[in-house]
Amino acid sequence: MPRRPIIRRALTMLAAASLLAPTLLTAAHATQNWPLKPIRIIVPNPPAGPSDIAIRPLAAAVQKVLGQPVIVENRAGANGNIGAAEVARAAADGYTWLWAMDPVLTVNKHIYKNTGYSSDAIVVLDAAARFSQTLICNPKLGFKSVKDMIDAAKTRELTYATGGAGSPGHLVMESLLSTTGVKMVHIPYKGPAPAMQDLMGGQVDCGFLAAPTVLPQIQSGRVTALATSGKQRSTLMPQLPTIAESGYPEFDGTFWLFLAAPKGVPADIQKRFLEAMETAIRSPEQQDRVKPVDIEMVGSTAEQAQQKARELSGKWEALTRKIQLKAD
Repeated sequence: MPRRPIIRRALTMLAAASLLAPTLLTAAHATQNWPLKPIRIIVPNPPAGPSDIAIRPLAAAVQKVLGQPVIVENRAGANGNIGAAEVARAAADGYTWLWAMDPVLTVNKHIYKNTGYSSDAIVVLDAAARFSQTLICNPKLGFKSVKDMIDAAKTRELTYATGGAGSPGHLVMESLLSTTGVKMVHIPYKGPAPAMQDLMGGQVDCGFLAAPTVLPQIQSGRVTALATSGKQRSTLMPQLPTIAESGYPEFDGTFWLFLAAPKGVPADIQKRFLEAMETAIRSPEQQDRVKPVDIEMVGSTAEQAQQKARELSGKWEALTRKIQLKAD
């Protein structure tokens, strides 16, 4: 009699294992033979922007290696939250990836009450590229350097334009103002184009905007460029000093493009996809393609990317708390 319960439990476990075995075999087969269908890379920005321009040739290169279509899909809105949320909800099977500017993953969680997803649901896997912002002012102000602008801000009210609250231009200007201890009035716009128009028209004094947006106006003399925000000089405007070279040696307003994925993508799938991506990132052809949008392809390990994301998250959290930035 005492043996019967043991036998029943054993039979129950055996039956459960037999039911589970096909599932495990199917999952193992899917992982081993990945990819078996098209792969999506979600870009949480509109088409034709710098990040979109950077990822499309990478996707084409990865497609050749993996033998399946690699489709770039733009899911813009809510400062990147819409696209990121779609990735966070996707299956962790290697068929959905995220290509995003770092503020989507390092700033939004600090300034939105609800981003639409848990930040733990997305894992950063590659710090693929970096870019900076360009400090420009209306030429009628007569500023020739960052010091000129800061000195003027100490004596009178100056305004600055950005592509929106929480945008890279907003973050880097507030970081500079925090470093120098001066104040300027933020005038947010719905994108860089209207910000540039009002800056040229004199309705706003200065601004931090991306190099592709400002370069034609700098060349025509309609705005004056003072510096770039990153540690390295711009490849488009190598004559311009960085903020660090302009008297603030510790300043670093570098932004990053991250490749990320839903949490739980199998390690061997991550490895295959990242190897294909890294080969494309480091190719001279890709370096040349992104020069016109002032992006520098870098690439990293997953550990390096995650460390970079943690550093940036801490940096931007401190700044957004200081200026009490909330997006909703």
